[in-house]
Amino acid sequence: MSDDPVIDDAATLWAPGGREGMPLLVLLHGYGADEHDLFALAPHLPGGVAVASVAAPLLPPWPMPGRSWYAIDGLDGRRPEEVTAAARALLRWIDDAARTSSSIALLGFSQGAAVALQAMRLAPERFDAIVALSGYAAPGELPHDEALRDLRPRVFWGRGTADDVIPPALVARTAEWLPEHADLSGRVYRGLAHGISTDELADVHAFLASWLRDFDAPSDEPVDPSA
Repeated sequence: MSDDPVIDDAATLWAPGGREGMPLLVLLHGYGADEHDLFALAPHLPGGVAVASVAAPLLPPWPMPGRSWYAIDGLDGRRPEEVTAAARALLRWIDDAARTSSSIALLGFSQGAAVALQAMRLAPERFDAIVALSGYAAPGELPHDEALRDLRPRVFWGRGTADDVIPPALVARTAEWLPEHADLSGRVYRGLAHGISTDELADVHAFLASWLRDFDAPSDEPVDPSA
């Protein structure tokens, strides 16, 4: 029996509107946050897409609030096998939730970005776009890494110059790894700490709108999570 974590589907937040046959954008929050965190970005995202914000499967140590995708034992205690276990849990959730989706993209912040990139590495054929904000590609090799060199899925990687949460060695590893395994775009935001800026949101909107245009989905109207 697998010891992988399990995502609670009942906690998933869905933006109102149709899902059948639509492109799906899955939001993956960071450490200590929850499914409500990135869901607040929905008004800044293109329309014409189903949006699901997933709750990470673990609880961080007390008194840290929120949830986590994997344990962090100090700033350098990010074990690649735990990132992989979280990504496998996400893939199982997608197997159930995205049966009719015409295309799937992931948008992750921090831990969520690491899980998004790891899910792409485990199942590169499943995803057409990845947005990785203030995150990193986990160290080590995975069986499909070589295939990614040919598939080159589109990835947007955004991070700030003042981000002191992600260890520099992981940033350097990601800067080397991503260009070789993805159709990479992105930006380094001067003065931005471990967060998301309005400039970054504008760049993410443009990136996702380009993904949706490839699937003939209308993307000019923002998502309204309260409709």
